[in-house]
Amino acid sequence: MSSSSVTQIFVRGQKVGIIGLKETLESVVEAFRGKPDAVIQEELLSRFSKSNYIPESVKDYYRIAFLREYKKFVGEPVKETDAQEGFQIKILGPGCPNCEGLERLVMAVLAELQIPADVEHIRDPLAISQYGVMGTPALVVNEKVVSVGKVPLRSALKSLIADAWRKD
Repeated sequence: MSSSSVTQIFVRGQKVGIIGLKETLESVVEAFRGKPDAVIQEELLSRFSKSNYIPESVKDYYRIAFLREYKKFVGEPVKETDAQEGFQIKILGPGCPNCEGLERLVMAVLAELQIPADVEHIRDPLAISQYGVMGTPALVVNEKVVSVGKVPLRSALKSLIADAWRKD
């Protein structure tokens, strides 16, 4: 499928590029029309896994996203709530060494846990003040301030992110 197109879809609120989406949907649409959702999800996951990296820890979210794309393709109604949701992490701080270090640590922990997230470093003092924090760096997960004035230990950050991911 080297000549296949790449299409961005939302998987758990994150934009993800999928190789061969249109081509794969075209190839299964007739054979799977009227089949149970679970059967369609498994077939799509199997086919897309051949040309796309899908982390084991988020396969269920990909199944949901693939079924949503299939239903849109065949003209069935779908809920687009997935596009508005997502796992968001914000680092609040002017760009000092601790703020930059927290940003690098967050990225490393996310990669280690294989958790997709929107990560944003907010440096503007006015924007930081909107969160009501009195010290930096500060860490905000899904709009909830979870740490202020320090860089958490790697183990604590890992637990904090994993717990927030599971609750989401």
